[in-house]
Amino acid sequence: MSVLTTLKLVTSKRPAVLSPIVQRRNKLAAKVHEQLELCQAKKAGQQYAPTKMRTFVNATTGEQVTKEVAKRVREWFYVADSGKINLTIRYGSKTLALNKKGANAIELSTGDELIATLTSLKTAILAGDFDEAINDASNATRTAFGK
Repeated sequence: MSVLTTLKLVTSKRPAVLSPIVQRRNKLAAKVHEQLELCQAKKAGQQYAPTKMRTFVNATTGEQVTKEVAKRVREWFYVADSGKINLTIRYGSKTLALNKKGANAIELSTGDELIATLTSLKTAILAGDFDEAINDASNATRTAFGK
């Protein structure tokens, strides 16, 4: 018991749910991580194929069957007419505005720069730099349902 006497003991309760802001950050960071994995696989000449579990109803027996299926990941980047790579950041189906002037893409010159940018974006998202843009996209989606 001498070990416990040297430690600082407190009474603590773990929160049941995360705040909505942290949930949104984590969701966007996970999607940026998928894009990062996709870019790294393309660079290595491999196919990126994440999987997800999907439940189907068997037509003949009527029982539910859970299978692992390939998940579709759409690229957020494309090569523009100028030959540069343009990267957009998406939250759900909405493209995020990256500044007050309405810019919605990041122009990059190489694939290595794309990977480095995605890595730095992930840390910026987790730090809270994109909270306002995420909130705007979320509110736009919410008001579209209210029509």
